[in-house]
Amino acid sequence: MAGRRAQLAENLARVEERISAACAAAGRAREGVTLIVVTKTYPASDVRLLHELGVRHVAENRDQDAAPKAAACADLDLTWHFVGQLQTNKVRSVASYAHVVHSVDRLKLVTALSDAAVRAGRELGCLIQVALDAESGERGRRGGVSPEGIEELADAVGAAPGLRLDGLMTVAPLTGSYAGRQRAAFDRLMEFSSRLRAAHPAANMVSAGMSADLEDAVAAGATHVRIGTAVLGVRPRLG
Repeated sequence: MAGRRAQLAENLARVEERISAACAAAGRAREGVTLIVVTKTYPASDVRLLHELGVRHVAENRDQDAAPKAAACADLDLTWHFVGQLQTNKVRSVASYAHVVHSVDRLKLVTALSDAAVRAGRELGCLIQVALDAESGERGRRGGVSPEGIEELADAVGAAPGLRLDGLMTVAPLTGSYAGRQRAAFDRLMEFSSRLRAAHPAANMVSAGMSADLEDAVAAGATHVRIGTAVLGVRPRLG
C-alpha cells in the first residue's frame, strides 16, 4: 500500500505541474481549474489513498463499479461525478450517490434523473454532454446531444425538480471535422457555454480534457478536467 501511495503521489504531482503550467500559459488562476480523478476499474483503496493525498473530486463511468465504491468510501468528504453514458434503468442508483452527472444527453434522461433525485431527496448537478461530431439531430458515437439540442435540454434541466443545471461537457471527437483538433473542439464548446450562460448564468461549469489533452482544455477555458490514466496508470490487461 505504501508503494501504491507513493506512485499515486508522484503521478498526482506530475498532473498538478501540467495543470499549473497550462494555467500559467493561458493567464488563468490555478484555482479556476478543478481536477477530477477518474477512478474507473481501480479499487476503493485507491480512492482512499487519493483522498489522503488531497483529491476531493472523483469520477466513474459505470454504475456497477461506482455504486459499491461510493458506498465503501461514504465516510470521506468526496464529490462523486458520473461521466459515462447513462441508461435510464441505472438512474435511481446513480442518483443515490452522484453529486454531478456529466452525461445528460436526452429528455428522457432528464425526466428519469428528476424523478430519482426527488425520490432520494437530493439535488443533482447536471451537465449537458455535447457531441461535437454529431450530425444535426443525431447523437455522437460517444453519446451527447448535437449542438442544436443544447438549448432544449438545458431548459428542461433548469425546470426539472431535483436537478441543477451546472454547464456543459464534451469528449474530444474521434471522427468528424474536430478529429485530432482538440483545441478547436474545446474552443467550440466554450462558444456554446457562452451562449448557455446568457440564458442560464449559473451554468458556468465546462468539463473537458483528459490525460492526453488537458492542456488544450485549460487553454480553451475548461473549469474541470477529467484525468484517469495520468494519475492511476494504465491497468494491465488480464490473461
